[in-house]
Amino acid sequence: MAVMPGYLSLMASGELERRARLAWEGMRACRLCPRACGVDRLAARLGVCRSAAEPAVAAWNVHLGEEPPISGTRGSGTIFFSGCTGRCLFCQNYPISQLGVGQQITVHRLAGLMLELQARGCHNVNLVTPTHFVPAILRATLVAARRGLSIPLVYNTSGYETVETLRLLEGVVDIYLPDAKYADDSVARNLSGFPGYVEANRAALREMRRQVGAALVLDERGIARRGLVVRHMVLPGGLSQTPEVLAWIERELSSEVPVSLMSQYFPAHRALEHPLLGRKVNDEELGAALDALESAGLENGWLQEPFEDGDHEPVSGWERARHSAA
Repeated sequence: MAVMPGYLSLMASGELERRARLAWEGMRACRLCPRACGVDRLAARLGVCRSAAEPAVAAWNVHLGEEPPISGTRGSGTIFFSGCTGRCLFCQNYPISQLGVGQQITVHRLAGLMLELQARGCHNVNLVTPTHFVPAILRATLVAARRGLSIPLVYNTSGYETVETLRLLEGVVDIYLPDAKYADDSVARNLSGFPGYVEANRAALREMRRQVGAALVLDERGIARRGLVVRHMVLPGGLSQTPEVLAWIERELSSEVPVSLMSQYFPAHRALEHPLLGRKVNDEELGAALDALESAGLENGWLQEPFEDGDHEPVSGWERARHSAA
């Protein structure tokens, strides 16, 4: 049986419009993320994310390099939002997240991008770094649903969220794709500028699991329709506390939660001169991360690692994580 996106029933009941209105008004004293800046974004005041109320978008396209159930055979329709609630020294998309590359657009144009990606055959609309634009996303989803949007929404986030914001998205987002970056607050603050990351991240992951469950719901083609996938990037020098993060996921969420173990880290942005972040992950560190995945008892997931393809530049290759560890 096909799983229809939840936002369609919320649109029909009027609940989606109510939440969009509530979220928009909330920007008069913005507390969308755990920083709770309290600035009036409707009056063009800027908080840590340095974003106004209208969405700013850096890129949108068909993306074939996400996790296999997300990209599928026809790709994931990614929309990359400008700005971020974090300040990662090593951000691999820093021109977009930190330098503000992108263009401010209207909510109606954002709805149009969603519909365009659906028309191009994408399996889903993948909202990348969306937290600071949740009100605009709710408004755009309402507009797009009224015009025929009918594919799942993917919420692709750093995992630095509030439960209150996530509850505005309940039944709107079909697939949560959060990071679990750290298990140590001091490291999270020093490397990513996140105050109170661990508590906020763990509360957010619990809420996401409550909303969509632990296991991915797949259609007959193996394409994700609903559920949760947790990403964790392995950093050099053990900075990402991989064993602790993975053990917490198994213990507090479920052994069924799919984990995307990402080992394609490379030095970027301000990491180039960092004594530990200024290099790639080595084979020993990758092996330790895979051992940690085995030890945690997690049953589902993937490893993303760069590989050489003949004479071409390195590209990203996905392998089943447990197969890679064998």
